[in-house]
Amino acid sequence: MATPLGERAFAEHVKSKLDATFQKINDGAPGVSGLAKFTKAWMYGREFLFPRDIRTQERKEFDQEAFKETFEILGKSKQLWRVIETFTQDLRRQLPLIDEEVLEFMRQYQETEDVTIIRRMIMRVAEWWKAWAPVPELGSPIMTAFNMEFQTHFFSILPPTFPSAFKALCASTLGQPADPEMWQTFETLGLLDRYENLVASVCYEQIEARVQETCVGEWSQPMLSQLRSWMADDIVQWMIMPYARAARNPEETRSMLHGVGSRFDFHVCKTLCDLRTTEIFDIIVDFPDSMPALIDLKECLQRVDQRSELVSTLRSLYDHLLIELLANRKRLLHPGADTKDILHQYVSMIRCLRVIDPPGVLLHKVADPVRRYLRERPDTIRSIVSSLVGEGGDLVDENEPIQPLHVQVEDYSDPNWEPEAIDAGPEFRTNKPSDVISTLVSIYDSKDLFVKELQVLLAQRLLAITDGNFDKERRNIEILKIRFGEAALQVCEVMLRDMTDSRRIDQHVQSQKPCLMHPTIISKHFWPPLQTGKLQMPGQYKEILETYSKEFTAFKQDKKLRYLPQLGTLDLTIELTDRTLDVHVPPLEAAVIELFSTKDEWILDDLSKELNVDSSAVRQALDTWVDYGVVSEDKLHHFVLLETSESGSAAGPSRPAAPRTDKSLKEFVGKPAVVENEAAPVMSAQQQEAEQMRVYWKFIEGMLTNLGTLPLDRIQTMLRFAPGYSRSIEQLGVFMEAARREGLVVNTNGLWKLSK
Repeated sequence: MATPLGERAFAEHVKSKLDATFQKINDGAPGVSGLAKFTKAWMYGREFLFPRDIRTQERKEFDQEAFKETFEILGKSKQLWRVIETFTQDLRRQLPLIDEEVLEFMRQYQETEDVTIIRRMIMRVAEWWKAWAPVPELGSPIMTAFNMEFQTHFFSILPPTFPSAFKALCASTLGQPADPEMWQTFETLGLLDRYENLVASVCYEQIEARVQETCVGEWSQPMLSQLRSWMADDIVQWMIMPYARAARNPEETRSMLHGVGSRFDFHVCKTLCDLRTTEIFDIIVDFPDSMPALIDLKECLQRVDQRSELVSTLRSLYDHLLIELLANRKRLLHPGADTKDILHQYVSMIRCLRVIDPPGVLLHKVADPVRRYLRERPDTIRSIVSSLVGEGGDLVDENEPIQPLHVQVEDYSDPNWEPEAIDAGPEFRTNKPSDVISTLVSIYDSKDLFVKELQVLLAQRLLAITDGNFDKERRNIEILKIRFGEAALQVCEVMLRDMTDSRRIDQHVQSQKPCLMHPTIISKHFWPPLQTGKLQMPGQYKEILETYSKEFTAFKQDKKLRYLPQLGTLDLTIELTDRTLDVHVPPLEAAVIELFSTKDEWILDDLSKELNVDSSAVRQALDTWVDYGVVSEDKLHHFVLLETSESGSAAGPSRPAAPRTDKSLKEFVGKPAVVENEAAPVMSAQQQEAEQMRVYWKFIEGMLTNLGTLPLDRIQTMLRFAPGYSRSIEQLGVFMEAARREGLVVNTNGLWKLSK
């Protein structure tokens, strides 16, 4: 409880404050004249600022001198803040006046979706704003307070449908004459700040629509430059209103648009990059016609850095889709698919990704699944090698410079050295070949397999040449020397020299003693293993072989011929009672029909013993003569010679039948190459590897017997203790697959075990 002394002190304090306030308001005027002026000014100022109802009240004209004097008085008395506070309270009471009109406009819009209704609504709200806004002479504090109150209330009454309506209004101005008044009104009411993202989204959606409309499936011409030209002509002109209205000259316009223009250009690149990423598979298929699309994608990736998305898309596609020439992995990446098709797509991918990313980081990330799969296919090496010697379609680009196989290594002393891409893995530099062939060869750990397959393929091609023209193969060898080196192609040089020497030797033998046979004479130790057999040629064939051998030994006394009678082809003239046939057959077929010249009837087993050949092979040879109508099977495994043609049974003579003198073959011309035999004369590199790996089958069988199921890498580790074992795990995998096909082992989830 206050004491009397305290009450007096409090009263004195209040009195002093009132006196001070009075003196401030009265401004030292006599009596209360100053207070009267202040009161008049207060009432005038409040009436001047009061938010009127523009529907029923017209704005009053105020005396400018009186306005100036009024606010000078309020300012001197330091009561202007109270005027602002009172104005704010009056404004809050009047703001609901706009609610009814705003809601009515929105109702009309929802019924018609006519964006002009939204424009009229905004312009009407701007009329309220202009009627209630304080004059600028009152300073920024009162204007800031007014804007905050007005905009807060305006935004609070807008329904949820307004943002989409406002966006539609902005979008409707694209391609139309500029409307500065509308855009200025947007800024006045704070709409541009509040809905900045909506305004920007109008441009984003226009860009996306333009890309979809003009760029989908269009890869034959660069589209990024066209999109940027369209942006400059259409979108940039529209952007001036929302983003550069205040510019006074072109320089200021460019300066104001620089930031937002960069954002929209980024979106152009991102949208086009997204599209090309989804189309990348078809773009690869269409290469090189799709080169412009790849160049666009390269530039877009540099701008938006979506390399990881491209890698993810490609890996997913190569896991699930690899074509319609690359349809899907279930169709292409399976043993029934043509390895050349897979290689063609892989090569296209190499070339395309080299365009997009010359250092090869993207290729390194994407290609791994395809490379692993190709490494497991037994015919991949042969397909690649075939392309190297001109049999593999378009795997090798004729315009691509021929260069040695090599892998780039880091040279930090190179003045043009650049660091690796930020997304390059730690193993990237260890294996980054520079050209397509090097990339294909790098699928395997060593190029030795390719060299062996090259030797096999060259041997087959040389043996198939009958006209003595080896120029093409000589040219191939020179090209391969550049790629693989001189040492790797020495054996091929020997094979080529053997072919030319063989013709020279044969010409010499024929000059000494003409012979029907023209053999191909090769050096056993420099050629890949040839298919061997135990065929014993009968009758006149045997005599011809022996005669030729004697003449050869007389010419080359330090050499001896060892015939491979199961290889080669023969031209025969078969004379029968009513017909003569000219045929071109392998040696086994010729040997079989020669035996029929000694007697007319043969049993299959007797022929097999006579020729020292498996009965199934002899049966196939007999089927050939059955087809020609020369022999027939009158009962099971019993064959007879048809001196006279059975009606409709012969395939038809090659010339009219001549009188038959005896049942001997009148002509025999040996051909040096096997071109029609089902089995190739030269064992492939895989066959050679398989034959060599059979030595280690007992080791593998013992492991699986004692240890049960084993993964491939464990088998590889244990085989390293076997004498002379030096195969890679890929070679072991090929051998195990061959063993599985033969039913020796089974593979379950990567684990190998013996078949039961």
